[in-house]
Amino acid sequence: MQQLIQQMSELQVIPVIAIEDAQDIIPLAKALYDNGLPVAEITFRSDAAVEAIALLRAAYPDMLIGAGTILTAEQAQAAKDAGATFAVSPGLNPNTVKACQAIDLPIIPGINNPSSIEQALELGLTALKFFPAEASGGVNMLKSLLGPFKQLSIMPSGGINANNINDYLKIDNVVACGSSWIVDSQLIANKNWDEIGRLTRTLVASLPTKALAA
Repeated sequence: MQQLIQQMSELQVIPVIAIEDAQDIIPLAKALYDNGLPVAEITFRSDAAVEAIALLRAAYPDMLIGAGTILTAEQAQAAKDAGATFAVSPGLNPNTVKACQAIDLPIIPGINNPSSIEQALELGLTALKFFPAEASGGVNMLKSLLGPFKQLSIMPSGGINANNINDYLKIDNVVACGSSWIVDSQLIANKNWDEIGRLTRTLVASLPTKALAA
């Protein structure tokens, strides 16, 4: 897990991708990869997720690939078999966490309150997703939560965009932010890879230096 946290800290942004046509993942990944962001979190919100992960792993073997919206042990196994590096879930389900731990698939579950953080710690987890970030109180809420839990590594996600991402990244415990605006579903549907590349390039250039020096 420490290696994963280091990789995420260097990248600072995890594009959260909902993809309907698995074949789109290759040109999409190229737009990300060629513009400085060799990472993707492919969510299990569509039936194309497993195929997309497998295609991406074959085309970009060195890319950091996450499987998002993992809700069951079966999804976790399918994600790992397809080549996912790590799993992400919207909430903290102990059964899903234990299933991932049993197959050695790092999981970053969602939390947004002290009780769920304590439950995560009980399961041996310190890398967590603050979700939904903006709806849960944003930067101020996250800073308050981190007061008694300084050992955490946090990936905020939900409502994060070009206007607020650096506010999150400047928090010491934040290693990376999950966001979908540079891989908007409409851009993918229109196969607008050039625009995704431009947004990625602009974002990477705007990131703070804290995590880059980690």
